[in-house]
Amino acid sequence: MKIRTGIGYDVHQFAEGRKCILGGVDIPHSVGLLGHSDADVLCHAIADAVLGALGLPDIGYYFPPNDESIEGICSLDILRRCRQLADEKGADLQNVDSALVAEAPKILPHVEAMKANIANALGLEAADIGIKATTNETMGFVGRKEGIAAMATCCLIINQAN
Repeated sequence: MKIRTGIGYDVHQFAEGRKCILGGVDIPHSVGLLGHSDADVLCHAIADAVLGALGLPDIGYYFPPNDESIEGICSLDILRRCRQLADEKGADLQNVDSALVAEAPKILPHVEAMKANIANALGLEAADIGIKATTNETMGFVGRKEGIAAMATCCLIINQAN
């Protein structure tokens, strides 16, 4: 067995007329996130962390932004596909840790629901999911409230024979 880690990073800009979905939770906010899917920046960063730990290509390989058949896809379904890929490789997901970088909306009231959604999609316990939030201290695109960034790490154990 081998312990593997992966990292993921994603950003999405805010857009009028869109929902603000983070960790599968529809968070009340004046604007939402722009993207081909539901634009759940948190789930996308986690997906890339899982894929990286597996040594696989990034989220865009499996869910290309020009594929009309998946337009509007729920990002929790993307995480479910990542779990399926992990299972196919004989990998045992251990935990995910993540950070959201946003001036708004407030994240803390929604963290437990996000953890439950992500854990369910990845076949983990909520205690195995870490979600933190911080601001960018008014600097850069996040500081100007133009969008949200997310970072994530994943740890898994993989059978070396796979």
